[in-house]
Amino acid sequence: MISVSKWIAGAVVVAFTSFAHADDINPDSRRDDDAFLLLRDAVRQDDASKAEFYAARLTNYSIPSYVDYYRLKSHLKDATQAEIRDFMQRYQGQAIVDRLRNDWLLELGRKRDWATFDEQYPQFVLNDDTQVKCYALISRALKGQKVADEARALLTSPSVYGQPCADLIATLYQNGQFTTEDLYAQLRLSGEFNATGQARRIVALLDGPEKKAVQAVDLPTVAVAKGMGPSKVEHQIYIVAIGRLAKTSIKLATLALNKAAPKMTPLEAQEGWAAIALQSSYTLAPETTDYWKRANGAPLSIDQMQWKTRIALRNGDWRQVENNIRAMPAALRNEPTWIYWLGRALMARDGVSTQPSGEALQLFRSISDQSNYYGQLALEESGKLITIPAAGAPVTQAEIAPIAANPNFQRALKFFGMRLRFEGTREWNWGLRGMSEREHLAAAEYARQNNILDRMVNTSERTRIQVDYTQRFPSPHNDVMHPATQTLGLDKAWVYGLIRQESRFIMDAQSHVGASGLMQVMPSTGRWVAKKLGLTDFAQDMLSDVRYNIMLGTNYLNMVLGNMDGNEVLATAAYNAGPGRLRTWRSTLTKPMDSTIFIESIPYAETRTYVKNVMSNSTYYAALFEGRPQSLKARLGTVLPKGYTEQEEQETSFAR
Repeated sequence: MISVSKWIAGAVVVAFTSFAHADDINPDSRRDDDAFLLLRDAVRQDDASKAEFYAARLTNYSIPSYVDYYRLKSHLKDATQAEIRDFMQRYQGQAIVDRLRNDWLLELGRKRDWATFDEQYPQFVLNDDTQVKCYALISRALKGQKVADEARALLTSPSVYGQPCADLIATLYQNGQFTTEDLYAQLRLSGEFNATGQARRIVALLDGPEKKAVQAVDLPTVAVAKGMGPSKVEHQIYIVAIGRLAKTSIKLATLALNKAAPKMTPLEAQEGWAAIALQSSYTLAPETTDYWKRANGAPLSIDQMQWKTRIALRNGDWRQVENNIRAMPAALRNEPTWIYWLGRALMARDGVSTQPSGEALQLFRSISDQSNYYGQLALEESGKLITIPAAGAPVTQAEIAPIAANPNFQRALKFFGMRLRFEGTREWNWGLRGMSEREHLAAAEYARQNNILDRMVNTSERTRIQVDYTQRFPSPHNDVMHPATQTLGLDKAWVYGLIRQESRFIMDAQSHVGASGLMQVMPSTGRWVAKKLGLTDFAQDMLSDVRYNIMLGTNYLNMVLGNMDGNEVLATAAYNAGPGRLRTWRSTLTKPMDSTIFIESIPYAETRTYVKNVMSNSTYYAALFEGRPQSLKARLGTVLPKGYTEQEEQETSFAR
């Protein structure tokens, strides 16, 4: 047995360090920072008196705009317009003004002060708040404008509606822009998103039984057992209950729907099957295809449209894939995901495995300049490999100097030094507005100099013509990473690709579930791996140390890779979702599957996106490290069922 402390003894520990400020060593400034953090917490806890107490101690704070913002926000509901406008005047042009405007717009909407709302809304620069957008549509609807189509496009995720979007639905229904069918669609969506309050509000608008709506979402077994009521709204509530029940038992849901179907209209029955089909899709069960066939003709939610298409992909039903994608709303159909898969469907329809032509080639070329997963795949379908664009002239210190003098970036560094990443990122991104590509590269280099690598990556990714892939795909701590991966026989490009997705190289990154450090190792995982390696005296805070984190993370990744028969796609997914879930998903395979299809049909959205990004990152890292063109398609390869022999794979390939 060897001690972790002995293993690392004598080594130079490379730790994440934020930009060094003079106030980091000034006790008075540290006290002010502590008071500022307490002020921020007091406002979050809606404690106005405590907020005023701490704000009063910060009369000379280095970022006065944020002190004044929190002081004002603590009593925003009672603040006068004069107070708010005075703040905006004093700090005009700063990011925090746009943040306050966001808060104020929500308050103006709540108070129905549409005159002031309409004055302020066009000045809301980020305009990234769904609830503010709902208020904006209400204001326009009250003036007689037709906004129903915009509202339908916006109202796709009840989890972010809040009262403003609920009010929008009510307003549009009451003025005739929304029909009962719109409300039924929102009711079914509430079931998909487990949005009990939203379901209750929708049923109230329809003069239906609110208690039944709540039961359908929260206690679907009880709701189904009570049976379906006679009214149309009760039929819709029952469909919600069927979908909720299907989350725990597809069998019971199908039995209930079959029993109720004779009392339903054909369309209602199809909507019920669509609810079941969606939940069955998440299990990848073979019966799912039949459920989608029974749902044919039902209006589908965004998730239902996509999962119907993913199941068709798994079945190799390319005609169905094409039809499904063409039936999607334009905004969804024009996403890179479905542009790529429509191109693939057209190739399959035409019996073409290489050299696409016509519409398929046009589709691939339309996204092949994008540096993402689908852009890379489309580039390869267009007959080219993935290369690293030549970098332009190196950024000079003269170009960096204006960045360093920019107050937005100075505030950002201050916040990063206090581990306030949300505020730091807001200030950083605000400073980037209106910059040229060359200035973006200079800002990215400034971030590199201050070891804020996530901002370097994000900033550099904004350029399209002048690019620097060493900024986009950094490889810090190579003195630790190289021997670790070499000893284990791991592909270093893959490991860096994973870290770039996991933590964006933020050494003190903490996930909401407790994962830590560069490789986002869970404490229980770190303890387990340390024990496997024969290392004693493991402590959780070691996961925030670069060497410990890489040592434990790469060893765990290697164990996962072995458990997944050396398949990087499966191991990547297992690193994110857990090996148990991957074994379950893999068990649904009866024959080899194109990895792009396997990835596209991963049931967890987070894991699906994660795997795409990691494998895309890895391909770029390989191109950087090896200095030659790469193939993402070759890296992805094929996913085999567990226990599938090499001979069986060869026979299957020959048959294909």
